[in-house]
Amino acid sequence: MNESQNINREQDLEKYFFRAPAEDFKKIPGNPIAYWVSKNVVRTFDSRESLVSDIAKSEGKNVTTDNARFIRFFWEVSHLNIGAFDKKWLPCAMGGDFRKWYGNIIHTINWSEQARDFYRKTPAGRIIRQEFWGLPGVTWGKIGSLIASFRFLSIDEMYQETAVLQKNEDDARFLLGLLNSKISSHFLQFLSPTINFQLEDIGAIPLLDIEKLKALTKKGVVDIFTIGKADWDGYENSRDFTKLPLLDPDFRQLTLKASYQKLRAHWRGMTLEMQRLEQENNLLFIDAYGLQDELRPEVPPNEITLTCNPHYRYGCEKSEEERETLLQADTMRELVSYAVGCMFGRYSLNKPGLILANQGETLADYLVQVPQPNFPADDDNVIPLLGGDWFPDDITLRFRQFLRVAFGDAHYEDNLAFIEQALNVKGKRNYGLRDYFLGEFYTDHVKRYKKRPIYWLFSSPKGTFNALVYLHRYRPDTVSVVLNYLRDFRKKLASRLDYLQQVAISPSASQGDKTKADKEAETIKKQLLELDDYERETLYPLATKQVELDLDDGVKVNYLKLGAALKKIVGLDAKGED
Repeated sequence: MNESQNINREQDLEKYFFRAPAEDFKKIPGNPIAYWVSKNVVRTFDSRESLVSDIAKSEGKNVTTDNARFIRFFWEVSHLNIGAFDKKWLPCAMGGDFRKWYGNIIHTINWSEQARDFYRKTPAGRIIRQEFWGLPGVTWGKIGSLIASFRFLSIDEMYQETAVLQKNEDDARFLLGLLNSKISSHFLQFLSPTINFQLEDIGAIPLLDIEKLKALTKKGVVDIFTIGKADWDGYENSRDFTKLPLLDPDFRQLTLKASYQKLRAHWRGMTLEMQRLEQENNLLFIDAYGLQDELRPEVPPNEITLTCNPHYRYGCEKSEEERETLLQADTMRELVSYAVGCMFGRYSLNKPGLILANQGETLADYLVQVPQPNFPADDDNVIPLLGGDWFPDDITLRFRQFLRVAFGDAHYEDNLAFIEQALNVKGKRNYGLRDYFLGEFYTDHVKRYKKRPIYWLFSSPKGTFNALVYLHRYRPDTVSVVLNYLRDFRKKLASRLDYLQQVAISPSASQGDKTKADKEAETIKKQLLELDDYERETLYPLATKQVELDLDDGVKVNYLKLGAALKKIVGLDAKGED
């Protein structure tokens, strides 16, 4: 091989091999063999400040050793028992889905003195020192996607996963801006290549020009935080949920369809503004770190982590039309869910926020807060969910009443048709509101509340009889009230059977009417047998027991106490199911 060929061969090899001085690896915490890292990146470690020691603190994490006993979703327990450090239940970050800036704190940790003593004294347990309570910070899920997502931790929230804490909320928001920037993602590619984001990996991210960057990024991060919080709080899974955005007067139009379209335009604007702000935040950090040649500030639509953003919520693999169909359907499901909450008194059209959300509360407690409701709460905490209008408080009839009150009578039929069309995502024939309640509603509710539902469905084995109750209004005699509905329904079915049998033998009835009557009569006979068995074997014995529930025990324990009377939730009775 001649000299020219050797030179060409070396040039070809340069395309496939990196050369990096060994001393460069030593500058990077953990000494990763990140041979592809640029000189600009290595340079940042020469004059860096330490994230944890210079602007943030860490105290590890709390370890209960028994989360099934000490961790609850916030909606499982009494609302009055959740709050600051003097309450039994303290809001607690537990990681969660990929979401930046704000949200995901849907759990609570038992913070009673007895529970804290248990954490301290159990060999594998741990609790952070009291001087670290009440500090704001940033939290994240330890195991994430290829991109880490960091969220705000407020002064009245605790954490089970890892967090870094600051002296004040301004510092916490600055750190949030840094950690959710392209700079952070770039460094974590080699500081934590396994996407298992440990505290030491986060703490190793170099900091430059802290005070200057605080000033430059402050307003943008505050605006980002405000949008992220507003989005999170627009859904029932937020502790600060007050009202459904669709019912906000700012979006009210003549029809529900037009109201949705105006809200959708608002969501689109929110998403675009969030994208602009995030890209501006990226640019400020990229410029400060001198990495303009390596990083771009752009943020793709699916990484704008707002629930109202269909690219994030449903993914980019679906078409624009599919995403819009899903968003419209989910928004109508959320409307139905909110309406059911108003039926039970959890919410009210007359007052924002939670109304009845504590154990054993009654209609009297509701009327203290909402003396003259436009849409009153159910009086006995039992709402039938049946195949026809057998009771005046049937769930389908009550939703129709809700729709008239919330959006008026003038366009009621159009509004109802819009909801039914949106809910009918599978394009079924003759699909109506009752079909949704009998079919998908409870599945949606269980999913929305993470297999810890707050509305419980009493259901006979084949679903002839169904009735919802609200857990927080449950009393030991609630099953007896359900039993009375069952008996009334059975009487009404028996009367219907008598009528059909008369039609079948009536000389004035046509043969077609007789055949139809015979067919329906046979169905009702089977239904009556089903209801007899359900009462005798399940509902009556349970009613006589007057079962007590304690919300602090959680849905997993309490739901199983009512056994076969309730619709089975797959996996709820499995050991280790959290």
